[in-house]
Amino acid sequence: MTIFRNASKAFALLTAGAAAVALTGAAASASGPAESSLSAAVSAQSTKPTIVLVHGAWTDSSSFAKVTSELQRDGYTVAAAPNHLRGVAADAASVAAFVNQATTGPVILVGHSYGGAVITNAATQTPTVKALAYIDAFAPEKGESIVDLASAVPGSALAGDPHDIFDAVQDPNLPEGNPDLYVKKSIFAEAFTASLKKEDAAVAAASQRPITGGALQEPSGEPAWKTIPSYFLVGTEDKVIPVDGQLAMAHRAHGVIEKVDAGHLSTLEAPQDVAELIEQAAVSVR
Repeated sequence: MTIFRNASKAFALLTAGAAAVALTGAAASASGPAESSLSAAVSAQSTKPTIVLVHGAWTDSSSFAKVTSELQRDGYTVAAAPNHLRGVAADAASVAAFVNQATTGPVILVGHSYGGAVITNAATQTPTVKALAYIDAFAPEKGESIVDLASAVPGSALAGDPHDIFDAVQDPNLPEGNPDLYVKKSIFAEAFTASLKKEDAAVAAASQRPITGGALQEPSGEPAWKTIPSYFLVGTEDKVIPVDGQLAMAHRAHGVIEKVDAGHLSTLEAPQDVAELIEQAAVSVR
């Protein structure tokens, strides 16, 4: 790790040196206004926080692909943190390590669905995180689990009999009785999507990454939203975390709330709205 860190510093120095030479050469031949415009562009880029995305259960980082494109188009540095879907504390530790070691400067930490519980716990370990963005996400209080929150208000498609909702696979690397859970393909589209094309919903169902049963029942730790500004995008057609549940968590966190006409996978259905909410959080920390 020391070698990697030193190599990264050397690379950064080389890059900075090359950029300085390039800018010096440009300054020698450019007019005053052009030089000022270039300096302003470089300055604006450097002041924007890094956006770190944390996907939810039964998805992966590709669920943020359209959002990432929107953010990059607007000049933001975007990174996808690892979310192993093994347990809230373990997943939060992985995300915190990523933020602390793979980013510099201020960070906006974004979580979708279960990823909201992860960032709630990770951000207490990451001093550079300046705002949290919850996208159709869980924002638990200390001691609450995903199961608790999913059943807190009626209407969640995941709140019924687990045998009717999930297919379980016992991974030999996991403790017996803590299987990987997959949402049944027969209910995935209805539960997770509102306006996706049928074929896109089928791809999402086939591509889902499982989460352990234990992760859904694990109590959350002290929440970061008590000390860090929070922003919430609420999908009004969400059938995984019903609107009333999302709003209750958002109000409890004293968060900024925006609504969008989308299902649980608003990152795919309304990526521009998701990006705008994240950028609202980003602008607030400049």
